[in-house]
Amino acid sequence: MSSAIELHALPALSAEPSLNHATVSSKDGVSEAPLAQTVLPPRPKEQVSRERVHLFALYWCLFLSGWNDGSAGPLIPRIQRVYHVNFAIVSLIFVFACVGFIGGAMINVPLTDRLGFGKMIFLGSLCQIAAYAMQAPAPPFPVFVLSFVINGVGVAIQDAQANGYIASLRRNSETKMGLLHGAYGAGALVAPIVATQFSQMNRWSFHYLASLGVAISNTILLTLVFRLKGQDELLVSVGESAGERSTSEHSTFRQILSTKTVHLLAFFVLVYVGIEVTIGGWIVTYIIDVRGGGSSSGYVSAGFFGGLMTGRIALLWLNQKIGERRVLFIYSVLAIGLEVVVWKVPSLIGDAVAVSIVGVLLGPIYPIVMNVAGRVLPRWILTGSIGWIAGTGQAGSALFPFITGAIASKTGIKALQPLLISMMSLMVVLWAFVPTATRRID
Repeated sequence: MSSAIELHALPALSAEPSLNHATVSSKDGVSEAPLAQTVLPPRPKEQVSRERVHLFALYWCLFLSGWNDGSAGPLIPRIQRVYHVNFAIVSLIFVFACVGFIGGAMINVPLTDRLGFGKMIFLGSLCQIAAYAMQAPAPPFPVFVLSFVINGVGVAIQDAQANGYIASLRRNSETKMGLLHGAYGAGALVAPIVATQFSQMNRWSFHYLASLGVAISNTILLTLVFRLKGQDELLVSVGESAGERSTSEHSTFRQILSTKTVHLLAFFVLVYVGIEVTIGGWIVTYIIDVRGGGSSSGYVSAGFFGGLMTGRIALLWLNQKIGERRVLFIYSVLAIGLEVVVWKVPSLIGDAVAVSIVGVLLGPIYPIVMNVAGRVLPRWILTGSIGWIAGTGQAGSALFPFITGAIASKTGIKALQPLLISMMSLMVVLWAFVPTATRRID
């Protein structure tokens, strides 16, 4: 399938040594990155330090995203009791979040072209502040679920901007991407621990006051660090080259939509994130209802997200040693095997340990996908494409948990494990169609 986008060999920047390039074509007409024979030059310490500050702000932003996703699991049983709703109705929080995620993905590309990185990530952070302020007083259920739309918009925008920024870096982007999503895992690890405590209190909704505090600190940090500046200006300030501009007459959004690889990666991430959040959101209910767990079952969700964080950081060396494409198949097959164990072995402790290991195995997958996107997509559509991919993935974090809740309302939560195994199998099939990527050096 031919694409409307072509990536031409670019001349070396004057600040860099000349590069010997070899063009590699991809399966859908988007030429993959030129191969280079030389390394990038060293940077002044000031630029290195500034980049570290930028990265810390983005890591904190993804910590909040993980906190948001990790909060649901321990609170769902309490929300059901407080609002007197069944599995299907409580799953509406995922539906409304899905609407927000899709909306955030849709508006991210055109608004980023107009407003730029700094302003967009700032606006995304404000959406989360507004959402948590609505949730904290435990409003009527319709208002409570409506707040998830606003929250979804904010999360989708910030995820897109943070992933796009780091994917645009040319130095150690794989490690930095792994740490970015390790920060997500850290937030998702801490949140269930905190949420489990609040779920046992009379003022259970005050968990969202804690979330509000984290969101306010995130907005302050993003404002002070990025100062509403555009991504190209920020990249140049840390010694990176600005993104190229497309010579096409078509809009950036139209170019993104015409690139097959973008949609393939987006569909893969949709399924992956759906698996991740379905486990984190419903495993607590599964442990309580099927395995007879007590009020501390929320810590099983914390174990899963703790494994997620560990896998994203501790397995970086293994990803590079085996190869990201091959290792993803290995992680997926092992995770499927462990889910079969959780399904068939009636052991509370055994299931908790298996779920944690599943988190370790699933953890590296999202950063790997973002690294692939950074290699095979032209830089002038990279941030927008990653925004589309990440936003679609966030929609999966709402869609699949809702489907699980709807099925559970009829068959019981015992249906969770066969559903997860089916989704993981689909993920493996999709990955087989993703083009082989080579490192892009601009």
